[in-house]
Amino acid sequence: MINRVILVGRLTRDPELRRTSNETPVASFTLAVDDRTRDAEGNSTTSFIGVTVWNNQADNVAKFCRKGALVGVDGRLRQRSFERRDGSKGSVIEVIADSVQFLEPKGTREIPNEEFIPDEVPADDSKNLDSIDVTDDDLPF
Repeated sequence: MINRVILVGRLTRDPELRRTSNETPVASFTLAVDDRTRDAEGNSTTSFIGVTVWNNQADNVAKFCRKGALVGVDGRLRQRSFERRDGSKGSVIEVIADSVQFLEPKGTREIPNEEFIPDEVPADDSKNLDSIDVTDDDLPF
């Protein structure tokens, strides 16, 4: 049997990082994924998928992803049942991520409470790439 899910979408909120009783990191977030279908008014529809990620990947997601970040998730579906505080039973289907890929270049989104310092660009204009002299001997083909 095959249980594989690949999604690309944006985080609807900052990831929530927790630790199990034996200190294993686990992060959860909701991914907004646009569907290819339209509603009656012609607007695109969106699915909101719960995602859980474990171990080092959970630490990385919590550290580097924020609300609105574009990510790719590769994982599997899991259905679990639970009991609410009022005694009623519920069920949820979520994605257990094996891999979360950050799909935006570093620094394109503002990360709150952290100071972004861009790489310094040299002020030397003599290294303009518009005027590079290349001879045929320099080319590998």
